[in-house]
Amino acid sequence: MNDMKSHDCRSICPIANILDVVGDRWTLLVIRDLLFFEKHEYHEFLNAGEGVSTNILAERLKRLLNEGIVKAQPHATNKKRKLYYLTSKGKDLLPIMTQMAFWGGKYLEGSKEARPKIAQVQKNPALFSKKVLATLSKWEKKHLEP
Repeated sequence: MNDMKSHDCRSICPIANILDVVGDRWTLLVIRDLLFFEKHEYHEFLNAGEGVSTNILAERLKRLLNEGIVKAQPHATNKKRKLYYLTSKGKDLLPIMTQMAFWGGKYLEGSKEARPKIAQVQKNPALFSKKVLATLSKWEKKHLEP
């Protein structure tokens, strides 16, 4: 499904338009956490280590929900909490995020925690992406209501 009108495009350039949607640090880090680090709850994003403030995180999650990149559902054990997960549209960002990780691993000093994943990306990007999607699918089968 191609949702071309989820936000107002200010440019004819697709790169400029994607940057309007996911082009800031915090949005990309939420997507990273959903894709690569199996984080699905607000407090997990908040405690990721980069120091996002609560108001910025809430705004970025709202934007991702509005853009159809992320969906949320009530937590099974506490209806006041939400579980966030990527839609197909969000999962389609995997190749971009993988290439960013590859580039960062090649040219920038990474944290100790990220090095194993970066090594996997560098060794076999296609296999890495396949494993990421399998992990997401396994989580969805366990947590999403039928």
